[in-house]
Amino acid sequence: MNNVMSATEARVHFGELMQRVVENAAPVVVEKAGKPQVVVLSVAEYERLCAASEQSGDDSVFADILAFASKIRAGKQEKLTPSPEEIIHQMRKERDEQLLDNLS
Repeated sequence: MNNVMSATEARVHFGELMQRVVENAAPVVVEKAGKPQVVVLSVAEYERLCAASEQSGDDSVFADILAFASKIRAGKQEKLTPSPEEIIHQMRKERDEQLLDNLS
């Protein structure tokens, strides 16, 4: 998913980040230590959210934010790495298999 980047990457490439947000009309989530911290969005999108908020109350903006967060979570599901425990378990299993192969 291309709508998430690290805080360091955002800092180093801030000009490119701004250009991408404006040209693609798609917000970008900036993470720190793997956790979402802020959302960078275009002024046009911000004004649209503000106008929607004024017309129908804050619930509409909150619903938009929750919908966007759901899309981010759905996109990250395919990229999730196994837990450290699962990695250690798998490595131990592979090691044990190699040891058994060497003994035979």
